[in-house]
Amino acid sequence: MAIIYSKRLRGWRFGLFNLCMGLGHAVVIFNAGAYIAMLPRVAGGLGIPPSFATWTQTDYMIGLALAFPVGGWLSRRLGEYRPFVVAFVVFALASFICAYATSLYVYLAGRILLGFSGGVTLPLGQSMIMKEYPDKHKSVGIGVWSLFTLTPFTFGPPIGGWIADNLGWRWLFVFNIPIALAIAGIVGALLYRRGYKSIQRRFDMVGFVLLVIVLGGFQTLLNQGNDWDWFNSSYITTLTAVIVIALIFWVIWELSIKHPFLDITLFAHRNFTIGALIMFTGFLCFQGLLSLLIVQLQLALGYSSWLAGLVFLPMAIFAKPMAGVFHEIVKRFDARLLAFFNLLGFAATYFWLSRFYVSDAYDQLFWPKLLEGACLGSFFVPLTALLLHGLPPERQWRAVELASLMRIAAGAIGIAVQGIVLYRRTPFHMTRFAEEHTVFDPIHEQSLDILVEAGFTESTALAKFAKLAARDSAIRAINDAYWIAGCIFVGMAILVWFAYPTRQPAKRTREQALRRTAQELLDEEP
Repeated sequence: MAIIYSKRLRGWRFGLFNLCMGLGHAVVIFNAGAYIAMLPRVAGGLGIPPSFATWTQTDYMIGLALAFPVGGWLSRRLGEYRPFVVAFVVFALASFICAYATSLYVYLAGRILLGFSGGVTLPLGQSMIMKEYPDKHKSVGIGVWSLFTLTPFTFGPPIGGWIADNLGWRWLFVFNIPIALAIAGIVGALLYRRGYKSIQRRFDMVGFVLLVIVLGGFQTLLNQGNDWDWFNSSYITTLTAVIVIALIFWVIWELSIKHPFLDITLFAHRNFTIGALIMFTGFLCFQGLLSLLIVQLQLALGYSSWLAGLVFLPMAIFAKPMAGVFHEIVKRFDARLLAFFNLLGFAATYFWLSRFYVSDAYDQLFWPKLLEGACLGSFFVPLTALLLHGLPPERQWRAVELASLMRIAAGAIGIAVQGIVLYRRTPFHMTRFAEEHTVFDPIHEQSLDILVEAGFTESTALAKFAKLAARDSAIRAINDAYWIAGCIFVGMAILVWFAYPTRQPAKRTREQALRRTAQELLDEEP
């Protein structure tokens, strides 16, 4: 779409605009990354089980995912800055609801609204910042955007943990309100009366509503399946039937109209299908395991939110440098080869982490997390090149919309799936522990004697022993989740070779510039 500008911003206005764009982008992502470390505190504050608190994170990310294509449509119909300003005003309102809600469902509604309004700003913000840079300096704009993409992801968990420990988790939303309103006001003032060329394209409301039912219903199914005993519940069975019927109608509808909400005909392209599937599955594992570990470090091992967040800082060392290097490497090598080694690196990391045990926990986590950061930095670039390969430029942004929605939704689905793995495997290991440590086991008797000699009564010693057994079972369940993820990444490393080969020419073309922008958008961590 061609936007009509009177002139680009200059001087201090240009600097202030960049700051607002970067800060707005960081705030939206920070509300996903920092919030993970707060989940146990949120559960305690609302008086709900930890599994219920997970809903507030997964539904936020589903809101982000659904809003991404909506932001693209709004930019074509209304220009960028007007929807951007309104979205941040709504973001502030949703933050107010989250900051003061005492009911789970009111709070959950606030989180969904927060995610949707924040998701609208993501494509709008990048488009706005790129249009303020001349062609020869657009790489600088991409760098600014990337800097603010990395910061909340890298420092989000420890900062979120510190806020939860020292100020209270609701302060995350209190801080959102003045920041969001300031961004909306400043951007609105800087770009006031900025012109645009409207593209009159009808919004696919039917496709959007059906997709909301499918994604929202599926996420609800995963969130509540354990609590309702899955298909032994008529509620879960009915919900599954509604999802399947809505999915069938959605696919038929999207294939039958000229301008669908999502262009699912892209799945007819082999490289797009393989690249999008690997990105979806890989991010599902990564985001789910990140959430699982940071929560269980608090619940099972007694870490504070701050200390649990610090575990993920090593990933910052190599994440962004690797991404920058791979933007250049992917021009000279087959993206399949780069993706293959990246996926094997993830597999090695997760097999390594599957050997985790309690003693010297930081030492065990630091080195694999360092390697995971390097793998994360090199994950998106080759896969983006792979899934965009062979697509004409006019279809690449539709591909980015679909792949971005899938990637963000994968993060929400992954959090729920890894929770299911934990709740299934923990009782299994507890049963095995009970079978191996009976009253006839001398080690069991010796352990109880040690506890009694340390000053515990016999009943207290048994309770302490049971607590240690529960912790051991949780650790083993986490190890199982990492081992399964390692196997999945090995499978994806094999799958990537079924794609067509791709090699980027050394000379930078307009298509490559578009691809670089698309890669940066897909690099965002919600």
